[in-house]
Formats: sequence, structure tokens, C-alpha cells
Amino acid sequence: MKKHEKIYREAVKLLREHKSENLTAAYTLLKDAHSAGNHDAAYMIASWHLSGIHVAQSFEQAIPYLQFAIEGDIPEAYFDLAVSLETGQGTAKNERQAFLYYMEAALLGDKGAIYEVGRCFYHGVGVAADQELARVWLSRSEGKGE
Repeated sequence: MKKHEKIYREAVKLLREHKSENLTAAYTLLKDAHSAGNHDAAYMIASWHLSGIHVAQSFEQAIPYLQFAIEGDIPEAYFDLAVSLETGQGTAKNERQAFLYYMEAALLGDKGAIYEVGRCFYHGVGVAADQELARVWLSRSEGKGE
């Protein structure tokens, strides 16, 4: 097991104990794991910043962690970065790039992203509107938990 994986697992272990006094240590371990190359740690830090859980909410601080996490093909990171790009939260608005990240997340199996790809095709968000492709993607999202 690589060093960054061990550090990440130790952070998760601390978090599973559900003790508030472990949060600072867990956050430090997550940052260390990220610095050592762990994409899961980067995504966890990003999700904390996006939601404001355990840290102050900051879309701007989440973006670099999301960008690193997508290098590890974490579908949720692609999805969250797509949302930020589509809405302009924490980064410059870029609907085309948002669509491409929704597509990547969908291809990696993210259920919400499958729907979002269909929505983008339907409304022409970041891609030319195409009702037939919208129908295909939206029908794929049915029964997938979204």
C-alpha cells in the first residue's frame, strides 16, 4: 500500500470514530494524503468546502481539490466541478466545459450526471440542443436512482 493510501485510511478511521476532537487531525491527514498524491483525499476536502461541513464553505477553495481529484477519475469530482462551471460558483462560468465534465462523470457511472447530460442536450447547455440525444440520455437516467 502506498504512503498516500495509508494516510488517507488513517484520516477515514479517525472520522469514523465520530469524535469532534478528531476533525482537525483528520483534516491534516487528508491534506497530507492529498499532497502525497491521493485523489480520494482531495475529493473529500473539496466536498467539505463545497458543503461547508467541518470547514467554512468556499467554492473557490474546493475547485483546486476537485481539479486534482478528476485526475484520479473520481466521478463525483467531475460532477461537482461541472456544477461549479455551469453555475460559475468558485470559478468562471463555462457551460461547454461543464457539459464535458457531466459527460465524463456519466461515462464513469455517476447517476446524477446521466440525467444532467440529457438535460444539457435538451436545453442546449454547453452543447447544441438535440432532442433525440436528450431523450436517450434522459431515458437512461430513469431507474438509476435519480
